[in-house]
Amino acid sequence: MAGTTVPNAGDPGWPPIARRSGLSLPELELVRRTPVFAGLSPPALAPLLESALAKAFGRQSVLFLQGEPASRFFVVLDGWVRLYRQTPQGQEVTIAVFGRGDSFAEAVVLQMMPFPVSAQVIADSRLLVIPADSFMRHLQASTDLCFKVMAAMARRLQDLVFQLENVSSRSTVQRLAHFILRLCDGHTRDCRIQLPLDKNLIAARLGMQPETLSRALAKLRSVGVEADGHELRVHDTVRLRSMAAREDER
Repeated sequence: MAGTTVPNAGDPGWPPIARRSGLSLPELELVRRTPVFAGLSPPALAPLLESALAKAFGRQSVLFLQGEPASRFFVVLDGWVRLYRQTPQGQEVTIAVFGRGDSFAEAVVLQMMPFPVSAQVIADSRLLVIPADSFMRHLQASTDLCFKVMAAMARRLQDLVFQLENVSSRSTVQRLAHFILRLCDGHTRDCRIQLPLDKNLIAARLGMQPETLSRALAKLRSVGVEADGHELRVHDTVRLRSMAAREDER
C-alpha cells in the first residue's frame, strides 16, 4: 500500500521485545518477516511474543512428538529442523525440512489440535519458541490483532501455493542450484560451504529422491560446482545463478 511504512529493526519498539525474548535485533527482524507475523508493527507484535524465548538446541534434540498437545510453535533463527511421521511399521518418513527464517507448527496451534508430526533438530540450532497459550490469549482479546494474523496466514497459504508451483516448474538442477546459492549468501564469486544436512534430508527439502539429487549435483559440475563429501566449492556464483534462472532447464 502506498505510503505505508514497513517497520524494521531500527524502530524504537523493537529493543524491548528483543530484550524480553533474548533475540538480537537482526533476529527480531527475521521473525517479523515470517508469514505469521508479516507486516506487524512493534505494538502489534509485542503481545504475541510476550512469552517467547530464543533457545539453543543441540543436534538430535526432539522438539515435540506426534500426538502431543500443540502447546508451542517455532521460528528457525539458525540451523535445521526435520518434521517426520512414524509409520505403523516403525519407519520414520520425513515430511518437511525447515531452515533459517522458516516457522512451523503455527497452523496446528491455531487449530488447537495435537501435533500431527514429530519434530527433531538435525543440526545445532537456535529457535524462537512461542507458547500457544499466551499467543492465543492475545488473539482472543483483540479482534483487530486476530484479523491481522489471519491475513498473514492467508498470505502464507498464497506463498505455499507459489512455492509448490516453483517446485513443479523448476527442474531438479534448478532447485539444487537455488539451495546452494542460499547457502552461499553474501559471496559474489568463489564460495566454499559445508552442506548442513545429509543428502537424504536435502533431497526431502527439495522434493526429490536422493538418487535424483546426486544426478543434479553431477550436472552442476558443468557450471563449476565441485563436491567432496559434505563440502561444496562453487567457483563462480554468478554462473550458478545464471543456471538457476534458466526457465528452459528441464
